Amino acid sequence: MAFSGFPDEAFVFYEGLAADNSKTYWTRHRTTYEEAVRAPMVALGEELTAEFGTAHLFRPYRDVRFAKDKSPYKTHQGLYAPVFDGTGYYVQLDAEGIYAGAGFYAGSSDQLGRFRDAVAEELTGPALEKIVEGLRAAGHAIEGDRLKTRPRGFPADHPRIELLRHRSLHAGRRFEPEPWVYTPEVQARVRATWRELRPLVEWLTDHAKP
Repeated sequence: MAFSGFPDEAFVFYEGLAADNSKTYWTRHRTTYEEAVRAPMVALGEELTAEFGTAHLFRPYRDVRFAKDKSPYKTHQGLYAPVFDGTGYYVQLDAEGIYAGAGFYAGSSDQLGRFRDAVAEELTGPALEKIVEGLRAAGHAIEGDRLKTRPRGFPADHPRIELLRHRSLHAGRRFEPEPWVYTPEVQARVRATWRELRPLVEWLTDHAKP
């Protein structure tokens, strides 16, 4: 099917799931999930594949084996187009709207080491700093898991210490559920956001790829 937008039922579904995260609710509204959330998200991914690579739909079920919160279902639906392990493009739908982002979400200790070495290096680190500053100025949120202190082996007064503290680094923007989310314009906005984030992904590809 061609992507035509997300219906209002998709956002209402997640509002209800946030209030009643139970198998009873999921079973009762399974058809809504399949038709209003899953099907259009798959269609969106297919339209973005030619430019960004094959996108994969995340499972709606939470892994609760080691979690204190035993809620069985995720309160969002994510779609991910990997560039390499732990790094790629991401889009998410939840009750509050749509989020589109990209970056380094997770990786091996070797990847993290390569990332930090490249951040610290004067030939490569300033380029990432410029990319991040540009994305922030353009309205992207710069996020990721960070150390509270400096990483081992790097001085506390390093000029890029804030970037060195990152154990993951990604950026993106959130869109509230305005009328355009019900139309094919979603695809254009996600595509434009991913294109804005491509310099970050390309830097990571050059310097943090396994």
